[in-house]
Parts: sequence; C-alpha cells; structure tokens
Amino acid sequence: MSVTESSVYWDPYDTDIDTSPYAIWRRLRDEAPLYRNDQYDFFALSRFADVQAVHSDPRTFLSGRGTVLEMMGSDLSATSGMIIFLDPPEHDTLRALVSRAFTPKRVTAFEDRIRDVCRTYLDPFVGSDGFDYVQDFATQLPSTVISMLLGVPEDEREEVRRHIDTVFHIEPGVGMINDVSFGAQIWLHQYISAQLAERRRRPRDDMFSALVEAEITDADGNRRRLTDEEGAGFANLLISAGTETVARLLGWGSVILAQHPDQRAELAADAALLPAAVEELLRFEAPSPVQGRWVTRDTEFHGQTVPAGSKLLILTGSAGRDERRYPDPDRFDIHRKQEGHVSFGFGIHFCLGAALARLEGRIGLQETLARFPEWQVDYDRAVRQHTSTVRGWSSVPIRL
Repeated sequence: MSVTESSVYWDPYDTDIDTSPYAIWRRLRDEAPLYRNDQYDFFALSRFADVQAVHSDPRTFLSGRGTVLEMMGSDLSATSGMIIFLDPPEHDTLRALVSRAFTPKRVTAFEDRIRDVCRTYLDPFVGSDGFDYVQDFATQLPSTVISMLLGVPEDEREEVRRHIDTVFHIEPGVGMINDVSFGAQIWLHQYISAQLAERRRRPRDDMFSALVEAEITDADGNRRRLTDEEGAGFANLLISAGTETVARLLGWGSVILAQHPDQRAELAADAALLPAAVEELLRFEAPSPVQGRWVTRDTEFHGQTVPAGSKLLILTGSAGRDERRYPDPDRFDIHRKQEGHVSFGFGIHFCLGAALARLEGRIGLQETLARFPEWQVDYDRAVRQHTSTVRGWSSVPIRL
C-alpha cells in the first residue's frame, strides 16, 4: 500500500484523535508505517526502529528547520539560539558546553533540594480531601527546581511559570503559531536576557552566571564565550522544556497509577521500584509524543521515497507502544524488563535534562506516595493538554 492510498487518518492537531491515539497509531504501524498527510504536508514514521533510525542520522534529518510541525520550514538555527534547533557542527560545540551543567554529580547534589520542594507543595494537603495534582504540584516542582538551578529570584518564579504555560497555548488550525503563545515567548526571552545582563554586572553562584562566563571552542578552534542569543536560547529551552516534560510525566503518573492501584500500592511499599516505574511511565505515555525533522535527501522507508525538503514527523508515543519492540505494549507494568525507549530522544539530540527529569519524577512520586498512598482522579473536572508535540494533562483533581 502506498502512502497516498492508506485509509487511516492521523494528524497532530486533531484533539479527538489525541485523546486516545493508540488504535490509530497501531494502524499506522501495521498499515502505513510511512504515512503521508497531504493536508498538512508531512510524512510520519510510527515504528520504534524507524524513529530510532531517524534520531541516529542527524545529517539526513535536520532539527535546524524546526521540530514542531507548525514551525517547520525556515532556518531556525540562525535565529533561535536554541540547541534543539541546531545541527552539527554548531550543535556539537554547544552541547559539549551545556552537558557540563548536567553531570551526574551536579544532578545528584540536587536531590535534597528537590525533596524540600516536594514537601513545600505536598505537605499543605495532608489531611485534606484532595487537590489538583498537576496545577498544585506537578507543574510547580520542575518550575521551581529549574528556577533554582538557573537563579530566578524566588518572588519571580510563579510569573515565569505562568508564561511557560502560556507558551504552549494553542488555537485551532494554527497550533502554537498564535499571538498568545508568541507574546509569552517574547516575554520569556526578554526576561532571560535581562537576567543574563544582570549576571554580567554582578555574577552569582547560579547557571545564569555560568552561561555568561562559559567559553567554548568553535569549529575553527577559536575560544569564545556564548553569544547573547545562545545563552538566552539555552536558558529558555531549559526553563520551558524542563518544566513541561516533568509536569506531563508526573501528571500521567497520577492518572496511570490511579488506574493501576495494585501497582501503586507496590510502589508505596517499596521505593526501590520507582526508577523502573518512571521508565515504564515514559514508555507508556511519552510527554512529547511527536517530533519533527527536515529531510535533506531523498530517503526510502518501506519501499516509498520521502523527497528531500519534506517535513517528517517521528511518533515517539507510537514507538513506545510498538509490539515489534515491546511484548504486550499496551499493558502498563512497573516490573517490565526495560529494553530502552525513545521518549527522551536518541543520539546527539538525546534530552540534556533527562537525568534531572528522571530524578524529579522518582522523588516526586516517592514523596507523593509517602503522603497519599491512595487517591482517585476526578475525571469530570480533569483537563487534558493538547499541542502538536506535547500530550498530557493540564489539570488532574484528585480525591484523597
């Protein structure tokens, strides 16, 4: 079957599909492993092996022309300053520097501070009838941790978090390309630039200061400091992506564990099971189930050609449910033998903050279960979050 003859339909803007995409993802994997959507002008790959292969070939499949469908086309590497929109060799130069901010030692040193943040947000609800797990905790924890890491003043952190949420505002037909989202992006860029300028005048012991003082060796062997755009781009990405990924991970955790009370009870009784449970959550419900790449040369998948200059979407969420990779993939199982997943990417664009996200996920769930071993989700008041690249919950009221 050719890509244009498939009867299955999928697009990342359809909220009805996005509410429960699993059956359609299965059909894509079986009937149209290379899928073509003419309306929005993209190809899509849904099998684990294909998603991993695209991640492994960053010269054929570029990130510099956008990784979110509605933003794809123009060369973002020249304007955004964000490492997520860079390709080699510029990407490699900046990643080598940024990786030093996320060494295992630096991340592990944050464990006690993360627990303190959890206590701050969870303790007030002990003895209560319930609370909104996402709004009152899941979004607060990563935002606070990232803000602490960067050096955002405590009295400004909530305003920063609100603007991060607004960046992901979507509107029908245009997705995140709208004035509300743009306004929040501009505010964040201006805020971060002002913080970096302040650190140049008065350095502190935080990552904002480290960014303005850091030096890199470029492709020509010259030593230089980060440009304003590079520093602001990295900080912006860290604040936005670092907050959203963990918030969606914890949000899914609150819903999925409520649906699997026996496994939740096991986790409450034995915290040693939590690292594997976090990996299973990431496989089962990827916080970012769709990423985009720009194709640089004619490339064949499943007997069909994807022409150079095409937009290609890789379906991370579908890859995590691929029965070719995972036995009984639609079953959530904290005891599953972990074979690896692509929810944090793969290859040179593997998520820089993965270790921190895993730590926050593990500690966040552990501290939750220590206080609230049982809860029910109030689905009548729960609100989903839909964008072309992020999938999860923006509100999960729970009853204790």
